Amino acid sequence: MDELLSQFLIEARELIAQAGDDFEWLARDPADSARIDSAFRAIHTLKGSVAIFDMVPAGRALHAAEDVLDRARAGRHRLGRTNVDALVAVLDQTDRWVDAMERDGALSPRAGAEADALLARLQSNVARPPKLPAAETPPWLPALLAREAAAIEAAASDLVAFRYNPDSECFFRGEDPLATVAALPGIAALAILPNAAWPAIDAFEPFQCMVTIEGLSAAAFDDVRTAFRFVADQVMLFPVAAARAAEAEIQTAAAKSLRIDTARIDALADGVGELIVANNALAHVAAEADRVDPQIGAQVRAAHAALERAVSGMRRSVMTVRLVSLGPSLRRLPRMVREIAATLGKPVRFEISGEGIEVDKGIADELFEPLLHLVRNALDHGIEPGVVRRKAGKPETGLLRLAVTREGDQVVVALTDDGAGIDTARVRAIAVERGLLDRDAAAALDEMQAMRLIFAPGFSTAATVSAVSGRGVGMDAVKAAIDRLGGRVEIGSVLGRGTTIRLRLPLNAILTRLLIVRAGGERYGIPLDRIVETTSIPTEHIHDVGGGRSCVLRDRAIPVLSLAALLGAEDRRSPFTKLIVTENAAEPVGVIVDGFGQRIDGLVRPKTGLMAGVRGLAGTTTLGDGGVLLVLDLAELVA
Repeated sequence: MDELLSQFLIEARELIAQAGDDFEWLARDPADSARIDSAFRAIHTLKGSVAIFDMVPAGRALHAAEDVLDRARAGRHRLGRTNVDALVAVLDQTDRWVDAMERDGALSPRAGAEADALLARLQSNVARPPKLPAAETPPWLPALLAREAAAIEAAASDLVAFRYNPDSECFFRGEDPLATVAALPGIAALAILPNAAWPAIDAFEPFQCMVTIEGLSAAAFDDVRTAFRFVADQVMLFPVAAARAAEAEIQTAAAKSLRIDTARIDALADGVGELIVANNALAHVAAEADRVDPQIGAQVRAAHAALERAVSGMRRSVMTVRLVSLGPSLRRLPRMVREIAATLGKPVRFEISGEGIEVDKGIADELFEPLLHLVRNALDHGIEPGVVRRKAGKPETGLLRLAVTREGDQVVVALTDDGAGIDTARVRAIAVERGLLDRDAAAALDEMQAMRLIFAPGFSTAATVSAVSGRGVGMDAVKAAIDRLGGRVEIGSVLGRGTTIRLRLPLNAILTRLLIVRAGGERYGIPLDRIVETTSIPTEHIHDVGGGRSCVLRDRAIPVLSLAALLGAEDRRSPFTKLIVTENAAEPVGVIVDGFGQRIDGLVRPKTGLMAGVRGLAGTTTLGDGGVLLVLDLAELVA
């Protein structure tokens, strides 16, 4: 059952995401028949999925939503904005119910009342005829479709499948089931089946009805419903086209994809990393062999080159397998925006683009939480209340836009709002008030440095703690999460016009490109994405300033730190100083090293055990000569 639930959670969220995309489109173009059909298929399949578990309220709500879409696709009802909003409400609540199943294994006691509210909302927007009872997942339908396959293929129009279970006492009420069925328009197939095992001849009761009547009709769904109106409680109806479309969709999906446990993919990625380490080791062996016997060295180099090509191909393949669309990770954001905006009483329009871009699954899995923090911040602190926006000459409805793009070997996720922007004077004042900086230090900050104070732990511009924000644990959590993913956060804002926060993330989370450096007599690895540039300058150009040192680089004074000193080792002096230029709070910082080594691709293992609490250490990797290389967290060291 656990495996079945896991499969359900994956498929349910995919279907919710698909229906959400369709509803977003239908809100702009309610007459788009292709989108109506797509939403109907997603809701229909989702309804069948929830029926497997104890999710009766979800089944009721989805059945009602399916009915609305079915009437729209058949041309019996025209969707409007209120209809679409009601359908979105059903989808959002279903999303929450799915979360509850994952978290608790059951729906909450409130689920029945929540479903009743959704049904009332749907019914208030659509005039619906009395609903005939129908099985959430009709167990009789597959057998009927298989039995009547020839009639279905020969049909010139859509068919309606029906199953009529006459009451056993119907004859005593003057009802004639055969006459009822004979009056049905457009009969395309008919079968009379026993509703139970036939009794022995001496126990046969001729005045009891013991049959079930199944068949197909080419008439419109409402016409079939009308023909059975006097025995509605004994009849189940189902559109054949919907059933076959759902079946075909499932079969197509099964043919095109293979679900693999993510742990197996991770193990495969680790294996490729180990192969790369072994390949690096072979390069070291080739160099050693060259010194002993050049001919053997040449043979080893040839073997190394062949292995390197094979490992590179395997690496690319594994990286491709690990690539997943960001869509599922972002699917809950529209609902969250609606809920948070409703809580704050702010009308907001949310737009997403580029959600189909693929990234490493490690990035996709961890991206939702920092994005949710950013969304909360934008809605609470960025976008103004409607009355304030009107006075400022803005549309009453705020705009929040999430755009995902590819830039080289990075993916950029940008969240933009058209709100009030960041008031850096107020940010400085709050930082002083909360003891994060003294007044002189705050005044010395430039605009970009002041903006980045919002990422400081404990910083918040909220006057009170609310259900949305105010505890000062949002934006610093964003920066920490993005740092863990090997990315960085950029911010830009114009007072009165809005704010954009960009997350720059690597596409590849398997291997890290490292620069080997020497400091204090030891070798260390530094991720290349933390290095702005490397350079060498005369030592005499580094000057003591206050309690630290600085130099002028590209006509700009930058602080200079010693990596050896940061690591508690002796700082060596020489006529020329080698510098790594990195960033701290978007400002350049020079880091002195003793020397630069080679650049390698390393499988960086997280720090564990005694090293887990070591500040400035990101993890370890293995070198080709078998040595262990400490990989530094440069951002933490220079902060």
